[in-house]
Amino acid sequence: MKPEKLSRRDWLKLGAAGVAGVSGATVLDLASRGGARHALAASGVAPRGPGDDTAPAGSHAAHQEAMGIVGVPRRDGTFDATEFLTDFDYGEVTTRADGRTVRRWSIVGLDREIEIAPGVFFPAWTYNGQVPGPTLRCTEGDILQVEFTNAGTHPHTIHFHGTHPPEMDGFEPIVAPGQRFTYEFEAKPFGLHLYHCHTMPLKRHIHKGLYGTFIVDPPEGREPAREMVMVMNAFDSNLDGDNEVYAVNTSAFYYQHHPVRVGVGDLCRVYLVNATEFDLINSFHLHAGMFKVFRTGTQLDRYDLTDTIMLCQGERHVLEFRLENPGMHMFHAHQSEFAELGWMGFFEAVERLASDEGAPVRGHV
Repeated sequence: MKPEKLSRRDWLKLGAAGVAGVSGATVLDLASRGGARHALAASGVAPRGPGDDTAPAGSHAAHQEAMGIVGVPRRDGTFDATEFLTDFDYGEVTTRADGRTVRRWSIVGLDREIEIAPGVFFPAWTYNGQVPGPTLRCTEGDILQVEFTNAGTHPHTIHFHGTHPPEMDGFEPIVAPGQRFTYEFEAKPFGLHLYHCHTMPLKRHIHKGLYGTFIVDPPEGREPAREMVMVMNAFDSNLDGDNEVYAVNTSAFYYQHHPVRVGVGDLCRVYLVNATEFDLINSFHLHAGMFKVFRTGTQLDRYDLTDTIMLCQGERHVLEFRLENPGMHMFHAHQSEFAELGWMGFFEAVERLASDEGAPVRGHV
């Protein structure tokens, strides 16, 4: 199969109105503003922008600023890291004549400038205008159709982890700017997977932001839980081949300023993916608690119990835990340098959650 070339009408449609996200809720600007508006110095210090809050002395924010990142991560704009935690996209669902469930998504490759720290912008290559791309979710055995349109300025693909025919693997065909290609395959095996561009040079295409989470639920589902997606990533802001900003879900120190609220004793499930380029490993450490590690999420009854997990690039695991005590539970990379450059946050465990904040989410739909 060969990619389909976009018509002039397609380009005019994209350029005039932008591209809707998978959910259809957000209109994306196709034009890249070209280059980062600001870059971090090698020390990681970022400029203070207009409207940034001043951190009170002795606060977590004040300690953060002492480590190099200045200002408070915002919740406005086209990407909200709080919403991203629980934004599972199940696609457009239909049923075939034979009773099989079919899920369809539209993914668009876009050049887009994104904010990775207060006042610090990065010239990203994105899926649907965001980094990470949308979290695609399905059930084992579903038939998946992913229409990829390349509206960027470089050739791209989508490579899905998991089992599927080689012609749907995403290392070829290469989808040139102005072309589209539809990937179609059966979702298997169940577990936590990811997708990313597989065009050379691979490290550049991944580092620039072309990756996302791909969850295949077991047919029987998982135990209801407070579920969330955390993608560990980093950014080389001055193009020296080393990362200056580290984060989970793109925004440095975001969950330190906007803690993740969970209920005391509630089952929490984190879908943890490592998409960090230029570093051999990344890690996740939880304070004042322990978690079960279900490696790659492909088995329901085998796990390790720990408070620290190390992942190579592309590795992913399902973490489950219950916080026994109320209060702020820090989580961060156990490489101190990564934590001090943005990969740090908090779970705020409370005795009772509002109904719209902590309702259990079943593991499949």
